[in-house]
Amino acid sequence: MRPAVLWLQIFGAGFALIVALLVLTLATPTPYGDLSRLGRLSDQQFGWLAPPPRVDSALLQGVALNQADILVLGDSFSMSHRWQSTLVAHGYRVATGFWGLFGDVLCDDFDQWLADAGFQGKLVIIQSVERLLPSRLEDSAKCRTMRRPLRAKEAPFLEPLETLPPATFNWTAPLLSGWITWRNTEAALASPGDTLAEPNTRARVVPNGCELFSNRLCRKALFFSEDDVLGEIAPRAVEHMRDFSRAHPAVPILWMIIPNKTTVYLEPSHSKGFAEAFARSGLGPDLFSFTMSERNQVKDFYFPNDTHLSMHGQLKLGARMLAAVEARLPPPRTTRP
Repeated sequence: MRPAVLWLQIFGAGFALIVALLVLTLATPTPYGDLSRLGRLSDQQFGWLAPPPRVDSALLQGVALNQADILVLGDSFSMSHRWQSTLVAHGYRVATGFWGLFGDVLCDDFDQWLADAGFQGKLVIIQSVERLLPSRLEDSAKCRTMRRPLRAKEAPFLEPLETLPPATFNWTAPLLSGWITWRNTEAALASPGDTLAEPNTRARVVPNGCELFSNRLCRKALFFSEDDVLGEIAPRAVEHMRDFSRAHPAVPILWMIIPNKTTVYLEPSHSKGFAEAFARSGLGPDLFSFTMSERNQVKDFYFPNDTHLSMHGQLKLGARMLAAVEARLPPPRTTRP
């Protein structure tokens, strides 16, 4: 065979391969769950199908710090303002700030930090997901001065989907994205057990999964590997939280610890010692027992393709937090429609 012919055959085969990979990637929809995106798994199998509840956009707007009754200091579980909307609907004025924007620590000058920002409200809710609480408390114990000024974001930091996204060509994905997504999804479909899609995402078998999740491959859901890697919260964390609250009496503090998705669906004994101590502490509502009960009542309480609570779960969480707030504060003068 002449070199020119051989070269053309190799070029043609390579070109055909690239075209096939491009077509596969273009035809693979952009993922809409954080775990399907990180794990490069198809939302055709792992995406939620149950329509989420809609929330009046007026209830999602926060207020300026100097107007707020309640200040929420939270992480990504508070960024959509969905659970806070229940407080707003009952007349509370809510401002929300985020750990990442003020340095991920709570320092000795916390009371002065709030005052410098203009907050004159009646309650601070400190919200953290389970897996990040130990490092946040450890860093806070060593911190003397807040690193950044407090800022509240009045609009939601992110807007979750209220309908399934339309099918469109995925023009921005890397060339191999479609093939990797197909490979990872096929492995999850074929395996009777758990599979590791990428280092940070696992497709795991969930007992009674089709009663708990709405995705097509409902016997499995996606879970964040960091839920296991970062370990449990030790019971002594409750004392650290109590000490912080006592050291900062200017505004009452309500602690809000949201369990990992893995804890809720697969490992209910995870952080059990902490959960039991926290439930007795009076520092905040016991969301460990709450979420493990609600998961059986609400399909897609957490998203099947995401590490966060769904909008169904967010509103249930909001109702639970409203009860906790009402136990601490007098009712506001007005209730929003």
